[in-house]
Amino acid sequence: MTTQTNVIVIGGGYAGTLAANQLRANQDVTVTLVNPRPHFVERIRLHQMVAGNRGATVDYNQLLNPAIQLVVDKVTRIDAGGQKLELASGAVLPYDYLVYAVGSTATAPNIPGAAEYAFSINEFEHAQQVRARYERLAPDAPIVVVGAGLTGVELAGELAEAGRQVTLICGSQLVPSMGEPARRAVAKRLAKLGVEVLLPATVTRVDEHAVILSDGRELPSALTVWTAGFGVPQLAADSGLHTDALGRLITDETLVSVDDPRIVAAGDAASPSGVPLRMSCQAASPLAARAVKTVLALVDGLQPVAGGQIFVGQNVSIGRRAAVIQTSRADDTPRKLFIGGRAGAAIKEMVCRGTVYFLTQAAKHPKAYYWPQGGVRTEALLSEA
Repeated sequence: MTTQTNVIVIGGGYAGTLAANQLRANQDVTVTLVNPRPHFVERIRLHQMVAGNRGATVDYNQLLNPAIQLVVDKVTRIDAGGQKLELASGAVLPYDYLVYAVGSTATAPNIPGAAEYAFSINEFEHAQQVRARYERLAPDAPIVVVGAGLTGVELAGELAEAGRQVTLICGSQLVPSMGEPARRAVAKRLAKLGVEVLLPATVTRVDEHAVILSDGRELPSALTVWTAGFGVPQLAADSGLHTDALGRLITDETLVSVDDPRIVAAGDAASPSGVPLRMSCQAASPLAARAVKTVLALVDGLQPVAGGQIFVGQNVSIGRRAAVIQTSRADDTPRKLFIGGRAGAAIKEMVCRGTVYFLTQAAKHPKAYYWPQGGVRTEALLSEA
């Protein structure tokens, strides 16, 4: 009789869902996915959910192989020595191998008043709070978005296209992860939508109805949304595993934890050799595929093979009728070439739809997903995607 290997995946985001499906390529592996929500969250659509023009959840029945057990619960501790997980419900789940794919989240800004009066959209529940507050605003109420990375630009553009009065506070640069030609295109589209872009500008305090800048200016704000900064859940650190400064699990180049050969990381919470990739959906799925190859090699008693990452670009929607697609080199540095306008919007929507489509295909055919892999490693770029 063949012995079943029990693999648990923590986190049902882009990386975790793909990893769970691909693990079914080995029929002798039983897969359990532990996620705190009963549905999959399309994080790349949360800005649309806030604006009210699209939902951002998908039922796991559409995305997971039927053989995968979904446990809706939160992991509170990884007992690496005992090979088991402790859950918020009090349950304990034993594992043979663990895929750590808890994803990323917002970081709390160390700015007076931000914790009380600034909102985030990096988590589904946070975006729900922003949506509820947004629905109660008067049509001419001022909105301030802090942070001009991809998330901040997308939210500002979405709300401005809906006719809202939006100010975008950029820090030192607009979309710093993009090249200058693409950056100019983003600025042009934001201006066309009426977004007031403040550059350079730094927030020193957030009040209930205002945002105060370092130059003393006080901006009225009925809704302040903070999109600057990314972090990760502290589960690995709290469980005594080695992490980097942000809390990402440190692994070798095969994505195996430096602490435990039965723990493999994938997605935003992975830090291969302490040099993590840019936190993004684009990196999450290839990392998941690499993590699965590592786990299945370990299950078969083989030596995992190190892999690299090939990037192709970044994209940012600015309302529903325009987007900017920044092409990049394999190491994630931007090229001069970009695609903007309606063509860019069509490509961006194709990317968003395709992300979910690939998950549904992997649920039916575990080997369906493919992403080119090379020897490229990139320095940490903590910009959104």
